[in-house]
Amino acid sequence: MATTSPIFISATILLLLSSYAKASFILTLVNNCPFPVWPAIQPNAGHPVLERGGFYLHSLTHRSFPAPAQHWSGRIWARTGCTYAHGKFSCVTGDCGHRLECNGLGGATPATLAQFSLHHGHNDLSSYGVSLVDGFNVPMTVTPHEGKGVCPVVGCRADLLATCPQNLQVRSPPGHGPVVACKSGCEAFGTDELCCRNHYNSPQTCRASSFSEFFKHACPATMTYAHDSPSLMHECSSPRELKVIFCH
Repeated sequence: MATTSPIFISATILLLLSSYAKASFILTLVNNCPFPVWPAIQPNAGHPVLERGGFYLHSLTHRSFPAPAQHWSGRIWARTGCTYAHGKFSCVTGDCGHRLECNGLGGATPATLAQFSLHHGHNDLSSYGVSLVDGFNVPMTVTPHEGKGVCPVVGCRADLLATCPQNLQVRSPPGHGPVVACKSGCEAFGTDELCCRNHYNSPQTCRASSFSEFFKHACPATMTYAHDSPSLMHECSSPRELKVIFCH
């Protein structure tokens, strides 16, 4: 009778343990806001849609789901002020084509974005960051658990709706309603310089502006313009969980 070598058995066990470790990687979205949010998830091209791309999350609740076992990159944001009326779903901020489940669609700006690149590199790295490049709608942080390496909590805890400069404010209803989001300088004024387009689309020519500095001063652990410091995308090896917290 043929016998199985101990080396083969050990390799098989290691492979199974490795698969289990990846399968047990969890993404958790936490709504600490005093109002409901509708989280949205958009994969980058070629990656699968998670949780159908969006769902409802009541105030002071959370939702956990398995992270992909293979390399995945994409973004997560919160939609606010969503309603379903006359057969149409729509959100005041972050709307994705008037759908509850975004299914790969991007969201309307301005919105606070969490960006991810999971399972990359030889040490199973997860990189993450919070971006205010497209403006702000709710405070948001990303908190890793049980990772190795560079695994800080990053993001923006400040409520920038209260301090948003008047020329960046988005109000709902328009004109006289409360401030519901804060535009980027690019969205507000559309110049190549503020949008880092054309001649300004390089690390040498794309610079911080007074508008991006407003965001950076309040929330230094975020990216605030297109060529902002890439070191804010941290490399955390094999975290057990990444927690996105709205209104941390």
